Amino acid sequence: MAYEAQFFGFTPQTCLLRIYVAFQDHLFEVMQAVEQVILKKLEGIPDCEISSVQTRKCTEKFLCFMKGRFDNLFSKMEQLILHSILCIPPNILLPEDKCQETNPFSEEKFQLLKQEIKELQEKYKVELCTEQALLAELEEQKTVKAKLRETLTFFDELENIGRYQGTSNFRESLVSLTQNCRKLQNIIHNVEKESKRLETISQ
Repeated sequence: MAYEAQFFGFTPQTCLLRIYVAFQDHLFEVMQAVEQVILKKLEGIPDCEISSVQTRKCTEKFLCFMKGRFDNLFSKMEQLILHSILCIPPNILLPEDKCQETNPFSEEKFQLLKQEIKELQEKYKVELCTEQALLAELEEQKTVKAKLRETLTFFDELENIGRYQGTSNFRESLVSLTQNCRKLQNIIHNVEKESKRLETISQ
């Protein structure tokens, strides 16, 4: 009974449960008071053969009888309250649901809406994966861009070296640099060769 709970602010079952518990508590308190009154009356009767234990058994038996009668009546009252009092007829709409009169919402529309939400969620996942891939590619492009800048800086330095050595043409500078590298490699090779020869002599 969710619609009734929306209107009343509580479920009818909860209301009935509280009524039932309240009556049980009240009945128990009344029987305790009645028992105390009976015991005081018996104390005033001389040579009374009824003991307090017998009185307790009688009150407990009467309490069980009353609870059984109440449970029987309460089940009938529960059906009456649920179906006739705390019940909103199916043709009645609450003020906040009046829009359903002009825009009825069926189970078929609800299923279509669920399907649309599912499709949108799938599209969102695809878009999210695409975004992650684009971000990764962007990071890769940044790395490539940084390397290109380093390469351009290297060529600029080579060109400056060429100018310093009197060669203004970059191709000539590169040829000169290559020749110098080869000379340096030859020198290194000769030094290593001489070093090995000296090591052999020393042995």
